[in-house]
Amino acid sequence: MPIPSDHQKPIRQSAKESAFNQLQQWIIDGTMQPGEKLNDSEIARALGISRTPVRESLQLLEVQGFVKMYPGKATQVTEIDRESIHDLLPPLAVLQALSTELAINHLNNKVINLLEQTNKRFAEAIQLEDYFSALKIDEEFHEIIVDTAKNPYIHSIVTSLQAHVRRLFFHNSIILTKKSIDEHTAIIELMKIGARAKASEVMKENWLRAIEEFTRISSPS
Repeated sequence: MPIPSDHQKPIRQSAKESAFNQLQQWIIDGTMQPGEKLNDSEIARALGISRTPVRESLQLLEVQGFVKMYPGKATQVTEIDRESIHDLLPPLAVLQALSTELAINHLNNKVINLLEQTNKRFAEAIQLEDYFSALKIDEEFHEIIVDTAKNPYIHSIVTSLQAHVRRLFFHNSIILTKKSIDEHTAIIELMKIGARAKASEVMKENWLRAIEEFTRISSPS
């Protein structure tokens, strides 16, 4: 199992957090391929930590569905199920829609300006067809709203689901389009005027449209 030597080691994190974040990133971006067997000793050496935090991080990754552990045998990266988009996006859409409603209660000029600037960067990335950057900026946009909602339970679940969205993107299951730019703009404007129901509706549509795009490109021509 090749381990990249140029990875960045997180600062001010526990060994378990460091291992978890790095392994999750490698699984998401395909550095560690679906079905690949993972060796905790090799990972520990690569990360410069002991095997215990590596094992603990692998257990957390199993809970999240990124690896499968077979006691006494092997630990493997889970396969990509592109059809899981149908199970993943609906609950994420609902949580994001609820976050939009809750965030309106805490909206201020600083948040509005941040959302507008983030959407501007998102538009620039889409126009340049830099879809990897667009994905990261899109995450930032939605994270601002989730953070503004000030609900730690929603934040925790969304963060977990978002990691799977990122993995599907790297495996060409998530398509970003210019329509998202207009939807983001509409969400901001609706939040400004306190139109909770409509802002929530547009946010939900923004997420569920990805399923329509996936179905379109996956259907036989």
